[in-house]
Amino acid sequence: MTTIQNPILPGFNPDPSICRVGEDYYIAVSTFEWFPGVGIYHSKDLKNWRLISRPLNRLSQLNMMGNPNSGGVWAPALSHSDGQFWLIFTDVKVTEGQWKDCHNYLVTCNAIDGEWSEPIYLNSSGFDPSLFHDESGKKYLVNMNWDHRMGHHNFYGISLQEYSVEQQKLVGKAEIIFKGTDVMLTEAPHLYKIDDYYYLLTAEGGTKYDHQATIARSKELRGPYEVHPENPLITSFFSPRNPLQKSGHASIVHTHTDEWFLVHLTGRPLPRTGQALLDPRGFCPLGRETAIQRLEWKDSWPYVVGGNEPSLQIEGPAIEEVRWEPDFPEKDDFEADFLNAHFQTLRIPLGEQIVSLKENPGHLRIRGKESLTSKFTQAFVARRWQHFHFTAETKVAFNPDTFQQAAGLVNYYNTENWTALQITWNEEKGRVLDIMSCDNFTFDQPLQGKEISIPEEVGSVYLKVDVQADTYHYSYSFDGESWSQIPVTLGSHKLSDDYIQGGGFFTGAFVGMQCQDTSGQNLPADFDYFIYKSNE
Repeated sequence: MTTIQNPILPGFNPDPSICRVGEDYYIAVSTFEWFPGVGIYHSKDLKNWRLISRPLNRLSQLNMMGNPNSGGVWAPALSHSDGQFWLIFTDVKVTEGQWKDCHNYLVTCNAIDGEWSEPIYLNSSGFDPSLFHDESGKKYLVNMNWDHRMGHHNFYGISLQEYSVEQQKLVGKAEIIFKGTDVMLTEAPHLYKIDDYYYLLTAEGGTKYDHQATIARSKELRGPYEVHPENPLITSFFSPRNPLQKSGHASIVHTHTDEWFLVHLTGRPLPRTGQALLDPRGFCPLGRETAIQRLEWKDSWPYVVGGNEPSLQIEGPAIEEVRWEPDFPEKDDFEADFLNAHFQTLRIPLGEQIVSLKENPGHLRIRGKESLTSKFTQAFVARRWQHFHFTAETKVAFNPDTFQQAAGLVNYYNTENWTALQITWNEEKGRVLDIMSCDNFTFDQPLQGKEISIPEEVGSVYLKVDVQADTYHYSYSFDGESWSQIPVTLGSHKLSDDYIQGGGFFTGAFVGMQCQDTSGQNLPADFDYFIYKSNE
């Protein structure tokens, strides 16, 4: 048997939903405002995973223009039945105030990496929907119900309603089948039929450090459901020094080797030094990740092996290990016809008129659009942070003639929290390198008056960021060999859920290439390559 090291999906990969088809295993994760929507990973051994599909890749399936930060695609649920894959997801349009305006949809596909169907609208009563395929042949949707009324708890309970495949809609009356425990904030329902019982797995306690997974069972689909005698099934709340925090929002799989495993959300705080000491449990710039634990059964109840807190290492299944080639090259020279699937954009797809691999072959051309504070059309192509120590690097050619044009390397959490090292222009020096930062919507230019002049003979500028746990620094080069570090120290913790003003945010840090042109001229920047290299 192999040893599995957690997390299995590092970096922003939250809300895992696992599905087995024969001897193949798939996990779907949330993507929030990042497009394409949903990431599906594939494994043969539960240890080695590769990104195989971005199913919501057309504007007709998912249009998040104007969606709030951390809105968009929440908690996809992946299942396989009747010879096809079923994917349920929420598109959240409003996150603040008394409402969660959210719409739930279903898409299907015969092949996991095929072209997924147009969405079927289901309901808007709450988020985290999941489809249950009963042994009777009927199908049921479960989701949490949102209660906006003053004086009421927002999380009203878990509802169940039949779905008609023939009519492609929900039928009958929705019923509340579970109100949750005293921990409250009951969400993320998944139903399973195992032997004589229906098992309802939910998440409770919110998605931060008091997060947990709760499981209940009943011999009747509609309940009543009794809660596990040693609930919660998994949590990190009582183990503040466990390197895997925030554990909850889980999904169960039964392997083809007759073993049981639980995949669950987790977060790894920065080492408890420097800025990380400002928070009692730390900051998680890598976002909420996916981990796995082994399950055992006692008295028809599942238990996490070793206790209900997560383990960094577990014993894998009795399956021969199957390793994949890296699905993101250390250096991407932009020679392919399509962007690597790990690259995403914000809220909408950016067509050839904005992002092109063809206009200047061997380069990624990005035409300047709106600013990094926009929730509409940002020309920004990025990938998630997946390590505490890494280097990202690019080479860009850009010739602005106004301060309203800028292009370069960006580290980003949301529209209100980011930093950028950019080629831009000013009246005295012409082309310059400058840093702009946005810290909970407070803006700064730490190089103001000391911007770095770019020599006229330099066509392309090399830009780099070195992330070292709780800090990161930008560097530049005019020849690709001699590098100069900019003496500005930036805090990684500021790109985390735990730092963001107001709370209620759920993504993680990204690094990537951006071009903006608020003059409206759509000036292009040509990026020659992109490097993401782990230093761990």
